[in-house]
Amino acid sequence: MAREPQPKAKGEVEKAAQGVLDARAQFPGSSLADLYDPLTMPPALVKAHQELDKAVDKCYRPTPFESETKRIEYLFELYEKYTAGLFAVEGKKKKKGKNQ
Repeated sequence: MAREPQPKAKGEVEKAAQGVLDARAQFPGSSLADLYDPLTMPPALVKAHQELDKAVDKCYRPTPFESETKRIEYLFELYEKYTAGLFAVEGKKKKKGKNQ
């Protein structure tokens, strides 16, 4: 069962997320496609994302995830858990007849 992130950990995520935004702002003429090209991603942006990953990891566990795939799997499982029932499928709507 996942533990609820503590306020300090949430603050660290917010700070790290701002670091990603600040790193992106260093390249105002670049599109997101340019910035996130795996072959040319700016080192400052790579580092900012690594810091964000660390901050997110600390929200849920004392040690880092062993891989990016494990982190993503874990976070998607949490997403499914927390959103279960929010997107319930509505039953078929009754058609109104001519006599109604």
